[in-house]
This record gives sequence, C-alpha cells and structure tokens, in this order.
Amino acid sequence: MTQDTFTIPDFAELRQLVATHGHAAEVLRALRSERLDINGLAALLSPAAENLLPQLAARSGQITAKRFGRTIQIYAPLYLSNFCINRCAYCGFSAGNRIERRVLTMAEAEEEAMILHGRGFKHILLVSGEAPARLGVDYLVELAARLRERFASISIEVQPLEEEEYARLFASGITSVAVYQETYDRGIYSQVHHGGRKCDFDYRLATPARAAAAGMREVGIGALLGLADWRLEGLALGMHLAWLRRHYWRTALTVSFPRLRPAEGGFQPLVTVSERMLSQLIFALRIFDPDVGLLLSTREEARFRDGMVGLGPTRYSAGSCTAPGGYAHPELAGEQFSVGDHRSMQEVCADICRRGYDPVRKDWDATFQIQDGGGEMSAAAL
Repeated sequence: MTQDTFTIPDFAELRQLVATHGHAAEVLRALRSERLDINGLAALLSPAAENLLPQLAARSGQITAKRFGRTIQIYAPLYLSNFCINRCAYCGFSAGNRIERRVLTMAEAEEEAMILHGRGFKHILLVSGEAPARLGVDYLVELAARLRERFASISIEVQPLEEEEYARLFASGITSVAVYQETYDRGIYSQVHHGGRKCDFDYRLATPARAAAAGMREVGIGALLGLADWRLEGLALGMHLAWLRRHYWRTALTVSFPRLRPAEGGFQPLVTVSERMLSQLIFALRIFDPDVGLLLSTREEARFRDGMVGLGPTRYSAGSCTAPGGYAHPELAGEQFSVGDHRSMQEVCADICRRGYDPVRKDWDATFQIQDGGGEMSAAAL
C-alpha cells in the first residue's frame, strides 16, 4: 500500500515560489550547487534563467555525461487500441471524436510487436486509450506472456490501475508504467476533461505511487505541455519526482515532455511552449535530479531532437506510429496525434552516432545468475 498521499500546492503558490526565487543571483547559485532543493528548481525555471540558457545547457550536459555516459536508449510505442471512455479536449482518442476505432487482436498485436523487433527495437511501450472493457489487464497479461522473451523491456501507458493489478502485470513481465497527469493545475484539468474516469484528478495523481508500491521497476510521469504555465508544470513535476524518490527509492523514475500536437478534434494549445522553453524545462529538471531518465519523443521535430543529443534526454522514441495496427498497415487512420519526427529507427540512430553518441537498443538481459560460493553476479550486456 502507498505510504501516504502526494498533494500538489495550488498553482498560485507555485507562481509565487518562482517569483520569489527568480533572480539572476539565485539562478547562478543553483547552477553552482551540487544538490538542488525545490527553491533552486524554481530559480532555474524562472524568466531570469532564460538569459543563462547556454549555462543551463552546459551544466545539464555535464551531469548527463557523468550519470549516463554517451548513450541514448531507443524505444518504440506500440498502439493497441484507440477506444476511450474519456472526453479529453486535447486528445485524438477522445470519446467524442468520430474516428475509426479498433482494438488489435492478440495476433495483430503480436504481429505489430514483431515488426518492431525486426527493425531492431528491444524496448517497447504498449499504449492504448482508456477503455478497460475493451482492453484490460487480462489482455495485457496475455500479450506480455507472448512478448517477454523477445524484448529487453516492456512498458505500458494505459488507463490507471489498482495496485494489485499492477502487481499482476509485473509478474507477467511488464516492468515499467508511464502515467501522465496531463496538467497539475486543477482548474485547467477540470476545464479540459469533460467526461470519464479521467476527470478524477486525485485518483490519477496517486497512480504512479500505486505502480511503484506494486513493485514496478520503473515509473514515468509527465505533463502535457500547452495546457498550463510550463514553468509551474515543471515545478510540480519536480515536487512529484522528489516525493516519489523519498517514498519509493527502489523504483527508477523517468519524466516525459510531450508538447501538444495536431490531433482529431482541432484542439489548440491554451498556452505557447516554444522549443526554447522546452529546453529550459529539460535542463532544469536534469540539474534538479541527475539520475532521472528524460524522454524526448517523436512529437518533436528531428532538428530539435538532434540538437538535444547529449544535453539532457536519455531516451528517444523512433519510427513511431500512433494508430493501432499502423506498423503493418501504414494507411490506417485513427491516430492519437501526428508525429513531428518521421525518421526511421536507423536514421535516428545514424544521426545520434554522427554526434558521437551511442544509440542503445538493448541494455541488459533480464536474467542474472548468482554463483554459489563466491557470490559472484554475472549478466550479459548487449
């Protein structure tokens, strides 16, 4: 069971925190610090830090190199279903949108996975709309049983589940859960979520803790950028990240930075988040938490992703399709959003290599052997 409940301050309080610590002297102090508190993160997210963006980039790059070396893990999403019971203003899968709906059969899902496997992917993210009656835990358990011997890791981004359900998925071979709050601003959250279980802000906020308590090796959080003030979203992400670190220190953590992309329904961002703003957010969170995995997906254009290599992000998606069945049948409609980087996995990896970094398709085999007597542990590294 979770040890207590994470709560987020009102955004007015977060805004005051950024204003209080948003001075050049505090930004410089934060850049020199070995360990940041939440006040230091507020300084790095403040307008005062914009003029010091090159220094933030350099510090972020130094920390990333020290903690992660010159490697970037490559993964691909596998969309299983676009059925959804929620009515989210910003999402192409929203129940109110008239799109072609489908849920992959087990054979179709396995076919999609093996297409990705054939392209060299060893880390996959299973994604679906939130419709438990269409795609629930039983489906995921069966699919994981079919795939777990073929992939180094299987992650999920599906509807929030209960702790015992996450424990069952972990036992089946799924080791990572991503669940994004979308926005930590309660007012905006109510404004953009019009129906479905997703309207329950607090239940969703507690989901990462349930997944970690269930034994998941990794939990990912994030905010959908373009709904509320990005500086305050970043501060909320830092607070959530720090809380999870304190309570679930055995669990690896990641943060994603999805910016709104064109999707069915025509929703327009409520606030602007430029590439420069996104960069500042990424650098600030890397400096705040040196060990967190930072994901940069194909929502972003190739030019921007290439420019960020080595400066903070540690994982890139590649060759992504956001329509269920879209790898086997690229002509299919029903995507969640349109991607910004259309390069293949090979092209993404080649560009990473050209910048002197290593695209990693697989890290470690899942099986570790401890030898009796000497206590020696061995594993196969790929």
